[in-house]
Amino acid sequence: MTRQGAHSTGSADTTRILLTGAAGRVGTQLRPPAARAGRTLRLLDITAPPAIEGTGAEETVLASLTDAEALLEACRGVSAVVHLGGQSVESTLDDVLDRNVRGTLNLLQAARLAGVPRVVLASSTHAVGFHRYDGAPVAADVPARPDTLYGWSKAAIESAGRLYHDRFGMDVICLRIGSWFPTPVGIRGLSTWLSPADGHRLVEACLSCPDPGYRIVWGVSRNTRGWVSLAEGEAIGYHPLDDAEQFAPEVIRRSAAPGPADPGAPRLGGSWCAVPLGRPG
Repeated sequence: MTRQGAHSTGSADTTRILLTGAAGRVGTQLRPPAARAGRTLRLLDITAPPAIEGTGAEETVLASLTDAEALLEACRGVSAVVHLGGQSVESTLDDVLDRNVRGTLNLLQAARLAGVPRVVLASSTHAVGFHRYDGAPVAADVPARPDTLYGWSKAAIESAGRLYHDRFGMDVICLRIGSWFPTPVGIRGLSTWLSPADGHRLVEACLSCPDPGYRIVWGVSRNTRGWVSLAEGEAIGYHPLDDAEQFAPEVIRRSAAPGPADPGAPRLGGSWCAVPLGRPG
């Protein structure tokens, strides 16, 4: 394991958070607002995260989720893990097994052995993509109905989190993230958008909630056209403030003309429900 920029405040009160996938799009967005006095972010990825203005105390760990020994070392002295790393789109079975399923199991085991009490797992709407929105908010804990191999791997990490809570008492919060982008992407994004600011609010709620146990929470903003329940997030102190509706006129103008109507209510996974298995969507 190569550690770059290791930094310690020297204070026994320092809170250290391990952020996996820290070089990725979401991890990069999360770093500046997550900075605060008395907190160190330990950034883990296979490539060095870019330098960003406005970040606080940070440590960089270059390691893969497939390296169990490196993960154990990365988890030592950590107060909580925010796990964003892994395969982020549809891919082959080998990819989603290695990067998401085995990688997350390696991380959970490392966190257990290092005595980390809390892990926040980035799941996805695509773990339940074949559920339909029929006008009533979809609960955060509806059973898995994955729309792709990627979605199946996210359902698998949710169940792995359940295992580590039930067997070892670890607090695990799974975030069924909708669309975490600076602005909504496409018509579906008006319902599933998670703004960067609300994404930070969600992560902070997961880190500060007392004794959450095992939970599944939707990662979405307070969208006028939202499909899912916000009650489970509010129960842990997540109160989203942003609404995709401000972008609706431009999103609708730029979106292609709709194709044949999806019979019945829309599926949460949108067009991913039509993507052939094993192909990127």
